[in-house]
Amino acid sequence: MAAVFTHWSASWPALACYLVLAVAHLVGLQRLAADGLSRQLRREALLFQGGLLLALLMLVSPIEYWSGVYLFVRAIQFIAFAVVATGLMVLGAPWRPLRLAVAPRAVRAGQPEEAAVPGPAGPRWLLRWPAAAVVAVNVVWLAWQFPALLDGAERSSAVALVYHATCLAAGVVFWVQLAGSGSLSPVARPLRRVTLVVGTVGATTILGMVLVFGSGVLYPAYANRWHYGMTLLDDQQLSGAVFWMGMLLPLITVAVALMMRWMSEEESAELSAGLDRLLTPRKNAWSARPGIR
Repeated sequence: MAAVFTHWSASWPALACYLVLAVAHLVGLQRLAADGLSRQLRREALLFQGGLLLALLMLVSPIEYWSGVYLFVRAIQFIAFAVVATGLMVLGAPWRPLRLAVAPRAVRAGQPEEAAVPGPAGPRWLLRWPAAAVVAVNVVWLAWQFPALLDGAERSSAVALVYHATCLAAGVVFWVQLAGSGSLSPVARPLRRVTLVVGTVGATTILGMVLVFGSGVLYPAYANRWHYGMTLLDDQQLSGAVFWMGMLLPLITVAVALMMRWMSEEESAELSAGLDRLLTPRKNAWSARPGIR
């Protein structure tokens, strides 16, 4: 129990970013309240604020301290911070409230949400190349698992700031490509997005297998006096299992959702085509009047 109430850190960059985004989002929602907040908007607000709070807790709670001691805690922190928290924030679709907080006159009352989303200079350009974006996300996520970069993030606060910022940005890009966010609809069809999820599963599975079945210590920097209770190799193998299985749960969930959506669209297309065939008058193959053919 002592570990829960000790080792809390005051990460000023994390706290500042959280306060700016959370307050701006709430200000935007307050300005939208003049038109009345719908149930969907309230649900999205809870998702975004929850994801933002989860990301903050991963950086100021004892999780941050123990992630520098045990590799498996680092894996838990990464999944919660870069995957789960960003997924909640993207599902929260904060673009309209945030823009309304920054430029209140840019969004007039009653204006469609599509007009309130940033244009080509905003997040929309991320949707043009879904495959390239997901590949870049995987490169960022996997690159930070290399011992040199991970050790650098542990020893330098500046590198740690870059680590957290890039992982968070990559997670937002990833979920926008797969699930969309408000009026930001993915350009790839559901079945193609499933292939992107499968590719990500393959990349994370390979990393997990390397850590689980590896017989050599890859992160010697974690062999410090605070590391006790298990060997460094056991910790490394456990972190691989956490990374492997922990990434599977959200990825399989989104893959199943995309498959269900694809099947629904296919059934709707077949039903529409069938109704068109039934409702379209058929032309007779023979003429109604007798005559020479």
